[in-house]
Amino acid sequence: MSTGQPDATSVKQAIQWMLKLRESGHDPALQQQCAQWREARHEHEQAWQRLVHLHQELDMRAIPGAGLALQTLESSQRRLHRRQALKLLGGVAMVGSAAWLGAALDGTNTWTSDYATGTGERRSFRLPDGTSVQLNTRSAVDLVFNDGQNLIRLKQGEMMTTCGPQRPVLVQTRDALLEGLEGRFVARQDSDCTRVSVSHGRVAIHRPGKGAMQWIESGQNWRLDAQGAYRLEQVDMDAMAWTEGLIVTRDIRLIDFLAQVSRYRHGYLGCSNDIADLRLSGVFRLEDPEQLLLVLPRTLPVKLRQVTRWWVRVEGLV
Repeated sequence: MSTGQPDATSVKQAIQWMLKLRESGHDPALQQQCAQWREARHEHEQAWQRLVHLHQELDMRAIPGAGLALQTLESSQRRLHRRQALKLLGGVAMVGSAAWLGAALDGTNTWTSDYATGTGERRSFRLPDGTSVQLNTRSAVDLVFNDGQNLIRLKQGEMMTTCGPQRPVLVQTRDALLEGLEGRFVARQDSDCTRVSVSHGRVAIHRPGKGAMQWIESGQNWRLDAQGAYRLEQVDMDAMAWTEGLIVTRDIRLIDFLAQVSRYRHGYLGCSNDIADLRLSGVFRLEDPEQLLLVLPRTLPVKLRQVTRWWVRVEGLV
């Protein structure tokens, strides 16, 4: 795996591709051309991930000036010539945010990962032994694949692994080493724990120095943290649904639902404290998070307050 930074030419090309995609209205042919450019060279993918990461900070919490640059992109057709937008974003991506980009995510920057996804993106790949891996939004992994082991390091986010009978697949998270045995499971690394859900087969939990190995059986959901490993008897969200582009909830709190939706969109999304505990059940499509939010006022006694497309707050009707 390369850990170098993308060259300036690749960064500029990534910016140009993002401008084209944002102006094209999701043209499938242009999206395919961009995908081919990303796959052509490792430096292209690094540059793309670097630019995508700027989009994840639109709320201005970490990069002064990034929000302005990206809003300029959003309105570049109406307000600025492309060269002006390119120059502004280029200055942020290549100069103004250099220190932040070097330290973000405790060194696990997505542009130095073997595989990574941006906001709202899902990506699949296959290992040489036939193991299939799918990454959810804002996720990153590194691979150690040789004659001795198949190891996937989950650096951030969420992944689904489907492994065959050839040999076990190891997934290293912050809280444990997971060993998948001919089945399918999802691992999600949250800020305070790792969540594991098994749909087929079984998964072993290895926590050296923290007790005996434990097993997660098919149909089970577990939480792993610094205190131990616990089976969750009830869950408020289908852990596998995102692989089909869905959020499926079962009596989930509104504040927790919004936290999940926010993983698939840029900017701030929250709610007022008085409605945080309202409950929600249903099947929601992830392809357009903004349209998804419009369902809430038809389902719950709430309204949407939208300052910009990147700042949305759900509030009570009173």
